[in-house]
Amino acid sequence: MRTYLDLLRVPSAARLLGGTLFGRLPNGMGALAVLLTVRADGAGYGLAGVLSAVYGLATAAGQPVLGRWMDRRGQTGVLIGSAVVSAAAYGVFAVVGVYPLPVAVVVVLIAGFTTPPLEAGLRALWPSVLTQERVQAAYALDAAAQEILFTVGPLIVVLVTQVASAQAAVWLTGLIGVAGTLVVATSAPSRRWRGEAHTPHWAGALRAPGLRVVLLAFTLAGTALGVLSVAAVAYADREGSDALAGVFLASMSFGGLLGGLAHGVVAWRSAPVARLSWFLLGLTVCYLPLVAVPGPWLMMPLAVLSGLFLAPAIACSFTMIDELAPQGTVTEAFAWLVAAIGAGSALGMAVAGWAGEVGGARGAFLAAGVGAGLGLLVFLVGRGRVISNVIHFEGITDPELSRNGTSAA
Repeated sequence: MRTYLDLLRVPSAARLLGGTLFGRLPNGMGALAVLLTVRADGAGYGLAGVLSAVYGLATAAGQPVLGRWMDRRGQTGVLIGSAVVSAAAYGVFAVVGVYPLPVAVVVVLIAGFTTPPLEAGLRALWPSVLTQERVQAAYALDAAAQEILFTVGPLIVVLVTQVASAQAAVWLTGLIGVAGTLVVATSAPSRRWRGEAHTPHWAGALRAPGLRVVLLAFTLAGTALGVLSVAAVAYADREGSDALAGVFLASMSFGGLLGGLAHGVVAWRSAPVARLSWFLLGLTVCYLPLVAVPGPWLMMPLAVLSGLFLAPAIACSFTMIDELAPQGTVTEAFAWLVAAIGAGSALGMAVAGWAGEVGGARGAFLAAGVGAGLGLLVFLVGRGRVISNVIHFEGITDPELSRNGTSAA
């Protein structure tokens, strides 16, 4: 833990990490707040699920767009502007509700699409705040801490809904986003930060072939996150206790926290590309015992085990993306990773619904292992492209392609 305490003593580090985590709580609150508001207005679960999915996909789509804008214009204006617009859309949805439906769809789209890209922005800031050795620990701490967000966020929504109303939870979601964004965007490192000078290209960060491999791998591996959200509910139904779904997801998050913190204190000698291969393998292997769907006393330790390799895999991907991103596109590249995991999670929820109907909880958990395994397969097949990270088009030389020069992956 000394590594992390030293990191947080660096000027602005604690403010940036704390503000980002607080400002990203809406990522774990928004979809559920939308769903509960739709249900509170008397609509069915079908419409509630559709609007929640619209919100999630809009959030994933907006991150790379806003990330590219930040690379070109700096962080402060983009972060504050997007947070205010998103909060305003949340407010309209809280007042209007689900009817008229076209208005609800539009404001949910806006609320999701304009979610401030705090996650990508923080990762772009770390190299300007910390030494290279501490950047790796920061990535690990960031990946570990975000496991808490997706446990605490839904709990806040449920608590506010019970104490006040679902509409109040929607209002709070927007306000938290603005508050956390202001903490980050008004800091000196964020105000000073500018993307590196570069020649704009229509494909942006996606013109790096190694980056595309990583993104596809994490889209597939990310399906497991959506699958497990649904599988946890199916397991709770099977065991006759609704509370087990929350306990399972909390146990999995705890495993991710442990794995992420452990990853950050190890002085790794192997290259990130080699580590990521092993982490994705560990992720796949640790999901498979869940298929046995044992009783709660054994299932919860298995849930902790299933989360151990997720945060290390994500932290490792941060390092690789930092190396693979073409010059001047680092924020956009990180935002694409956020989008890839988010899109994969949304796809996973749909797959889990089908798998759950066909094979029950056992089928849903199996889908998580298959998703992680496909991500591993894609990464292994494309590993050569990740290592070389060569883009062949006229007028660009290899050193220009990476913000840190030739990829060290």
